[in-house]
Amino acid sequence: MKPNRPTSAELEILSVLWEKGEATVRDVHQVIDKRKPTAYTTVLKLMQIMDEKGLVERDRRAKAHVYMPKIAEGETQTTLVADLLEKAFHGSALRLVQHVLETKPATEQELKEIRKLIREAERNIK
Repeated sequence: MKPNRPTSAELEILSVLWEKGEATVRDVHQVIDKRKPTAYTTVLKLMQIMDEKGLVERDRRAKAHVYMPKIAEGETQTTLVADLLEKAFHGSALRLVQHVLETKPATEQELKEIRKLIREAERNIK
């Protein structure tokens, strides 16, 4: 079964749930509305759709339904990056990394971590 891929709006909601662990629609709306004005009903409808798609699960025991992410952040990132790598960069990790570094310069600490990851990847090849 092909996993459901979240839309940009769904990813925004998931990011709130990943950070909080669980939240009501009101909690999620308050966070998102601070970033960009969004109607409460829009967040509610998106979260209902996400429940139907299997992206979140809802605890119906309390008066206010509490939502939890049903998909892990790391798994979602891996799936989205793999799709992007294939679709936009024809499977070339070099082209992806090159584009990322040209688009948003990395900090010295990030470059240090990237070098560490490269060394680890080189050890795994040998």
